[in-house]
Amino acid sequence: MAAQAQQETALGSVQDTAQDSVRDREISVEQEHLDRVYQRLEEKIHEAEFLMNDAAKRGQVGTPGALAERDAQVFRAGVHLNRLNNEFEDFLFGRIDLLLGKDGKKGPDGAYTAVEPAEGAVRADNTADIAETLHIGRIGVLDQDYAPLVIDWRAPAAAPFYRSTPVDPGRVVRRRVIRSKGRRVLGVEDDLMRPELTAYLDGSRLPVIGDGALMAALGQARSHTMRDIVASIQAEQDLVIRAPAASVTYVEGGPGTGKTAVALHRAAYLLYQDRRRYAGGILIVSPTPLLVAYTEGVLPSLGEEGQVAIRAIGSLAGDAGGAEATLYDSPSVARAKGSYRMLKVLRKAARGALELNDSPARLRVVAFGRRLELESGELDRIRHAALGGTAPVNLLRPRARKLLLDALWAQSGAAGRHTDPELAAELRSSFDEDVSSEDSFIEFLDAWWPELTPRTVLGAMADERRLGRWARRILNPGEVRRTARSLRRQGYSVHDVAMLDELQAVLGTPARPKKRRELDPLDQLTGLEELMPVREESQRERAERLAQERVEYAHVIVDEAQDLTPMQWRMVGRRGRHATWTVVGDPAQSSWSDPDEAAQARDEALGTRPRRRFELTVNYRNPAEIAELAAKVLALAMPGSPSPTAVRSTGVQPRFVTANGHGTAVRGSLAQTVRAEADRLLGLVDGTVGVVVAMNRRDEAGRWLTGLGDRVVALGSLEAKGLEYDATVVVSPAEIADESPAGLRVLYVALTRATQQLTVVSAERDEPDANGVPDLLRD
Repeated sequence: MAAQAQQETALGSVQDTAQDSVRDREISVEQEHLDRVYQRLEEKIHEAEFLMNDAAKRGQVGTPGALAERDAQVFRAGVHLNRLNNEFEDFLFGRIDLLLGKDGKKGPDGAYTAVEPAEGAVRADNTADIAETLHIGRIGVLDQDYAPLVIDWRAPAAAPFYRSTPVDPGRVVRRRVIRSKGRRVLGVEDDLMRPELTAYLDGSRLPVIGDGALMAALGQARSHTMRDIVASIQAEQDLVIRAPAASVTYVEGGPGTGKTAVALHRAAYLLYQDRRRYAGGILIVSPTPLLVAYTEGVLPSLGEEGQVAIRAIGSLAGDAGGAEATLYDSPSVARAKGSYRMLKVLRKAARGALELNDSPARLRVVAFGRRLELESGELDRIRHAALGGTAPVNLLRPRARKLLLDALWAQSGAAGRHTDPELAAELRSSFDEDVSSEDSFIEFLDAWWPELTPRTVLGAMADERRLGRWARRILNPGEVRRTARSLRRQGYSVHDVAMLDELQAVLGTPARPKKRRELDPLDQLTGLEELMPVREESQRERAERLAQERVEYAHVIVDEAQDLTPMQWRMVGRRGRHATWTVVGDPAQSSWSDPDEAAQARDEALGTRPRRRFELTVNYRNPAEIAELAAKVLALAMPGSPSPTAVRSTGVQPRFVTANGHGTAVRGSLAQTVRAEADRLLGLVDGTVGVVVAMNRRDEAGRWLTGLGDRVVALGSLEAKGLEYDATVVVSPAEIADESPAGLRVLYVALTRATQQLTVVSAERDEPDANGVPDLLRD
């Protein structure tokens, strides 16, 4: 028996050595191809640099046409050069080996477009030859003969890399994920889509390396920024990414199904497919600044930069000169500010704010040698009549001015001086010009109908008595008191930002005279200022200006859509009036207390556009052990809702720890317990550790973790949405569940952030059992 065991061990060692030898050989094959790709990229960089230099020389010609051509060429060459100079961590990440296709048509990238294999591609003895090999990467690269060295991941020819499965393989025999860093190939992982075939490549049997691409990708440690999933996109995700952009694409999926990643990849794909259509820009709306910081590096790595704006919901009004959210509201204040009821309050406040700052009660002017006066009663009637219009308040000022002049004209008695209509009209015109140019009239109008700003009106709402008058029979006294108090703070919350944006729409912005643009110094040197007094914008300048001024987009992607309040949906909707939409969310993760009201606002924002619905069902983030624990909270939060299926198991069960002397687990203060657990997890994982606490403990938790390094981060429960960590510490489930009516759904989110390990720390309100398991997580 011992001899047999030794023989089996030796045989296994030989097999391992053989496998390592094949792996090394295949890495060398891919390294050789990557070297060719980078050699070609260097040639393209030199070409782009030549174009830049050539464009600079064109500017010396000195004609308007040459200058315009220079600007356009410099812009295009600069963008191209910037893309080529980015050596991404895994520029080349995939390969597919394909059977002969049904037809021989080639696409614009030089690859054959056939999806299904040709008849006879598989021989009767179940053998086949590989007819075509495609390498997949971040941007397309052609060799000097225009044959594809790399296929852009968004190209139709790359779709089989993501969509092929053993059930529906198409032409794909082998799918390979290539791991590289800079210019060096580190490893390869293969999946066989047709395991029943014996396939040959260049006369040799097709080798297969590794345990599969997806599992390799799932094992990578997380950092504080999001990795793209371009190398491990699965079939159901790829269907969403490549779905036609017409109307509304609505995507639902539980935690870990890749919703955020799908949204980002969809933005890059849409730009690749129809750049002209989406030149108006793509807006991605994220729920928190943390998620923006986490995701904003993905698009440049996918070959797209500058055409997509990623905004947190709390900074969305910034594209129109608004504010940045830095504060959080209590759940009760958030419900008042975010609901549809606030819309009525804001409309009343916008009109009521005209009476601020001791609005003058009398207008006196001199016209035609007479003193004319309008008293407070008449002024109130005129204001009421002017506000009867539907236009924004600031845009009603010309109407109010005309009504004032009408009243003064009637009082002057000059209307009956002439029976001839032309003379009467001339006299009236002269009267209006004389009166409206008087300093007293101008000063009165500025004080009586001032140009209002959103911040002015919102500041006026901080007065509790004034807000109570505007919110009568809309908000209850407690809501008025708490809302007014919150508006007296320095700074704004995400709900304040939505209110500011609504006020901008209610108030309107009067037209401003256009400013003359500065002359280009080159124009002055060439004497062109005499021919071109005001220089036209270059293509690049215009693109930069429009990006800064843009408040409407060609496509809007809403991430974590279930969290948007009705007022926030109105804010987002204004930026996509003529857009196509991708809406990504999960009702089970909603932190808004009235999902039905939010759904109504969402439907109003999307209008009557047809919906195309997709569902993501596979949890790629959490091990099965963590997913099973989170499912217990989901059953309490939304009974009957299915959990996404976890694709892997680690054998590591969630750990339960008790603070403040409860149970039999680790004892001590909450701060000491949480810090100890975070420190323990830092030693077990290579990536990041997230400590999730109730919102009112955010600052406190940050102090607990001082000195542990930048791999650990403390965050409030509402900030955890969309993020993921190698390990997570969830502190006091009861505190998180009790902080709002949607608390159980927020707790469900917190429990699904970890990719490897989860620790739950119980505090006083959790009622842990002898094993430290809190009551909310027990069977």
